Amino acid sequence: MSEPVHYTQIDSPLGRLLLTADDSGALTSLSVPGQRGGRALQPEWRCAPSLFRAAEEQLGAYFAGELKEFRLEVRGSGTAFRERVWDALDDVPYGATTTYGDIAARIGASRAAVRAVGGAIGANPLLVVRPCHRVIGADGSLTGYAGGLDRKLWLLGLEGAVSPPLG
Repeated sequence: MSEPVHYTQIDSPLGRLLLTADDSGALTSLSVPGQRGGRALQPEWRCAPSLFRAAEEQLGAYFAGELKEFRLEVRGSGTAFRERVWDALDDVPYGATTTYGDIAARIGASRAAVRAVGGAIGANPLLVVRPCHRVIGADGSLTGYAGGLDRKLWLLGLEGAVSPPLG
C-alpha cells in the first residue's frame, strides 16, 4: 500500500495552488492551475490544511514581497540527475536569474546535457518554492515554464529580476 497523500488548496496571485505532502508533513508538490505535468486532485487524497500552515504563511509572505527564501521541509522524488538539478535550483538567489547552461555547469554536466537539464527543470514538482522560474535562456529570453510564461514573468517581476509588465 502506498503512503497517503495529504493536500490543501490555497488562493494566490497565480491562481488556486494545490499543495501535497507526505505523512511527515514534508511538501512533495506545489502545482498551479493548468500546469504542464502538474498534479491533479485525486479522490483518495486526504484534505489536511493543518499540515500546510507554514507553507501557507510563507507563500503569503513571498507573494506580498516580504519573504525571499523558503524554509520548508520538501521531499522530491526524482532520478539522481533530477535531484542534482533541483538542488542547484535551490541555490539560485531571490531576484537573480541563471541559465540552463549555468545549471548544467553547477552540477558538473556537459554542455551537451543542457537539454536534459531543461527536462529536469520542467519536471520540478515544487513550483515557486523550488525556483525554476529563475532559469532563463542563454540569450536572456524567458523560455518555457510549466506554470506558463505569464506566471514566470509575474514571479520574476515580483522578485525584481525583470521589469514588471505594464498594465
